[in-house]
Amino acid sequence: MSKKPFAATHAGKAPGKHRYGVVGGLGVIAGADLLLKMIGAAQRRPEMRDVGIAFEQRHFDSGPSIADESYNPSRRKFYVYDTLKEMEARGIDTALVPCFVSHTFLREITPELDIRVISLFDALRDWLAREHPALRTIGVLTSTYVQKSGIFERELGARYAIVYPDAAVQSDKLMRAIYGPSGIRAGHHGGECVELLAEACHCLVTRGAQLIVPGLSEVPVLIDSLRSLVAVPVVDSNLVYAEYALGCEAAPPRREFKLGVVGGVGPAATVDFMHKVVRLTDAARDQDHIKMMVEQNPQIPDRTANLIGSGADPTIALLATCKQLEAGGAHAVAIPCNTAHAFVDRIQPYLSIPIVNMLSEVVQHIRAQMPAVSRVGLLATSGTVASGVYREVAEAAGLQLLVPDAAVQELIMQAIYGERGVKAGFTSGLCSEHLATAIRHLAEQGAEVIILGCTELPLIAIDVAVGQAVALLDPTEILAARCVALASEFAAVPRHDSGKMPPLA
Repeated sequence: MSKKPFAATHAGKAPGKHRYGVVGGLGVIAGADLLLKMIGAAQRRPEMRDVGIAFEQRHFDSGPSIADESYNPSRRKFYVYDTLKEMEARGIDTALVPCFVSHTFLREITPELDIRVISLFDALRDWLAREHPALRTIGVLTSTYVQKSGIFERELGARYAIVYPDAAVQSDKLMRAIYGPSGIRAGHHGGECVELLAEACHCLVTRGAQLIVPGLSEVPVLIDSLRSLVAVPVVDSNLVYAEYALGCEAAPPRREFKLGVVGGVGPAATVDFMHKVVRLTDAARDQDHIKMMVEQNPQIPDRTANLIGSGADPTIALLATCKQLEAGGAHAVAIPCNTAHAFVDRIQPYLSIPIVNMLSEVVQHIRAQMPAVSRVGLLATSGTVASGVYREVAEAAGLQLLVPDAAVQELIMQAIYGERGVKAGFTSGLCSEHLATAIRHLAEQGAEVIILGCTELPLIAIDVAVGQAVALLDPTEILAARCVALASEFAAVPRHDSGKMPPLA
C-alpha cells in the first residue's frame, strides 16, 4: 500500500438528488408541520419536485416533564439515535430533526452516524444573517429546559443578544400555551394558546427583542395567527429549516477514523497489535486514541495448513470477517497475520474499504529506513514462504529475499506450532532457542535485516546478543505505525461523499 494520504473526492450532488428523512414523533404536530412545509418548499422549486422525503414517526411520549428545567432527555436521545440509524440503513442520506430539545444533544449522536443531520441552528443563523443583517437582539420562545441548556447562547449568542420571557411569563404563559390542557400539544390551534403565546411575545418586546425566534417547533403551527398579534417579526423556524435543508449542501458527518481488525489469527498476535497501536498513538487522554473494532474469529481456518497442504480454504472466512468490519463502519482493515496476506488479493475486490497490506508496508519501511540494505532474511510460516507473497513484494523493490533451509524452517514451525511453541502459549524456552538458531542461520547467509514474518514470532523472547547481531523487523509494529498514520491522514482531509473513504491507491 502506498503512503499516499486518503483521497478526498467529494464531487457534490445536486441538492434535489438527496434522499431526505424527517424524524417525527418528537412533537407530533410539529413534525407534521415541518413535513408539509418541506413538501411545499420543494414544490416551489421545479428542480426539486421529484425529491424524496421520508417521514419516520413512532409513538414517543416525554410526558409533561419536558417543560421542566430538570427534564432528563435520555429516552429522547435513544429514540433520535435509533430513528436516524434506521433511516441510514434505508439509504436516506440527509435528515432533519424538528426538535430544539434534541438539538441540545445532537452533537453526541452525529459522530456515530454516516447520515447527514441538518442543524436547525445552522438554518436560523443563515436566514437571520441574510434577511436581517442589522439585527442585534433576538427574543426566544423555548422550553425552560432548552433555555437553561444555553444552546441559543452557544449557537447564536456570538452575534446576537438573546432575551427570554421573565420567569412568571415563561411558566404561566409560554409553557401553558404548549403543554397545558388547552395547549398546542393537546391539539388546540386557537383561542387561549394563541393568546398566551402573544403575551409571551409582548414580554419579549418589552425586553428589547427586535425579532422573535420560536425555540419550540410547535409555535410555527400557529405562525399566521401569532404574527397578527405581535409588533415585531416572528420567524417561522420550521419553514426556515425546511428551505435551508433543501437548498444547502450539508457537510458529511465528521466521523473519527475507525480501524477494523481481523482478530484471532492468532489471538495473542491480535492483542499484541492492539497494544502497539495504543503505544504508538500520541495521546494525552482516552479520547485521543484510535477507534478499533475487532472481529475476533479464531475459527478462521489455518492459513498455513491450506497453503502447504489440504487444509480448509480460509478465504471466505477472512472475507466474511472483513465484511463484518465494513458493516460496522471501519474505514480500513488491518490483518495482524502475515500468512493471511496470501489471500488479500482475492478478497480486496469484494470490499469497499482498503486492507492495509502489512507485507508492502514492511518492504516500504526497509526501503525508506534502510536504503543500503539489499539482502533481507524472512522467518515465517511455511505457508507464507511457500506462497511467495513476501518474495514478490521484496523483489519488486529490488531486494533479495533469503529464507531458511528445510531443517531450519522446521525449527521455525516448531517455534510457532509446536507443543512448546508460541501458539500454545510459550514465549521462552525451546521456542526461543529455535528462533535464535534461525536468526543466526540467516545472518550467516548474509541477511542484513531479518523480518519476523509471523506475528507470533515477535512475542518470543530473544537473547540480547542474538537480537543485536542483526537488525530484526517486527511487521506488527510497522503495521500498527501505518494505521496510526492513516488515522492522522484521515483527520486532515475532507470527507468522501458517502461518509466512507475511497480505497487507497
